[in-house]
Amino acid sequence: MTDNTDTAAGKFRPRYTGLIERYRNYLPIADNARVISLGEGNTPLIKLNNIPRVHGLDVDWYVKYEGLNPTASFKDRGMTVAVTQAVDEGSQAIICASTGNTSASAAAYAARAGIRAFVLIPDGKIAMGKLAQAMMHGAIVIQIKGNFDKGLALVREVADEVPVKIVNSINPYRLQGQKTIAFEIVEELGRAPDYHCLPVGNAGNITAHWIGYSEYAGVTDATAACTHCDGQCPYADKALISQRPKMLGYQASGAAPFIRGAMVDSPETVATAIRIGHPQSWDYAWSASRESGGWFDEFSDEEILKTQLMLAEQEGIFCEPASAVSVAGALRDLQNGKIPAGSTIVCTLTGHGLKDPDTAIRQSSADVVTVEAELSQVKQAITKSL
Repeated sequence: MTDNTDTAAGKFRPRYTGLIERYRNYLPIADNARVISLGEGNTPLIKLNNIPRVHGLDVDWYVKYEGLNPTASFKDRGMTVAVTQAVDEGSQAIICASTGNTSASAAAYAARAGIRAFVLIPDGKIAMGKLAQAMMHGAIVIQIKGNFDKGLALVREVADEVPVKIVNSINPYRLQGQKTIAFEIVEELGRAPDYHCLPVGNAGNITAHWIGYSEYAGVTDATAACTHCDGQCPYADKALISQRPKMLGYQASGAAPFIRGAMVDSPETVATAIRIGHPQSWDYAWSASRESGGWFDEFSDEEILKTQLMLAEQEGIFCEPASAVSVAGALRDLQNGKIPAGSTIVCTLTGHGLKDPDTAIRQSSADVVTVEAELSQVKQAITKSL
């Protein structure tokens, strides 16, 4: 038998250890900081094949599937940077308000760091998959009789009274981690897409994407809210792309302050991840949209769920409802000509469908057939469906 113990040395890629190590030169993290990572980032950019074909669309269309991060949402990108910075500053506890994904991520990264996590969630307004994650990771879960916006206001007040670090997207280190989505897309496509479509809730993600594209373009941009920049982008002399995409933000009709042009006090939608009426990155998101030449639009819950099911049945991609609104938006704007044929489009799918299994099961068209454990009955069940 041949001894192959050393034959792989130096012949394969080094082990991926997370986005901070991958993009350290683009992140405001001290060189000697203890990195808190779960191997986040490096998520797949999947080309859509069947949906464009079914709808007769000439388009180069991709989805960035953030549901394959460690806690199954894009929040992990921001959390690794925010928690790493918090620990480096000596924090022993973090806190967030959440519709679900932030709480799951904060709890996991706090557990990894060996510190406490406190999460405020709306009572009865959180998908069970997300609540289960926060509880399993050992977070102190506080349910409030109010929505996310009220929760975030309370978090701000609490942080002034007790020694906890806020890790919502009002923490600028969150956006710094989330901007790496844009980096990965550029590196894989070899350029920025023409259009980038996103769900919009608290609006930190559209802001963060714009930061990433701006930095790779070497553009100084007030929109970026970038902790690196002080009047001059440090990456201006090493731009990697020549143009940035148009940023398109889509909301649920029941929680659409960017469409209404004003905050929404009582947001309601089945897409719990974007059930936010007072987005904290309001000004930055407007700037990203305007500066890029983009726009906002809205979709009913029925349209959102229809698109979620379409992605699952036609492309094999299972995302949470909020994620699907980005694909719904791209499809509508392709069909109405706002996005021209031949464009390159990326839609960010922010979270995995298993975050909200109850909603998925309620709308699934698949039948569950119960038969006796006999060959004849199993064969009959199969042949009836062929």
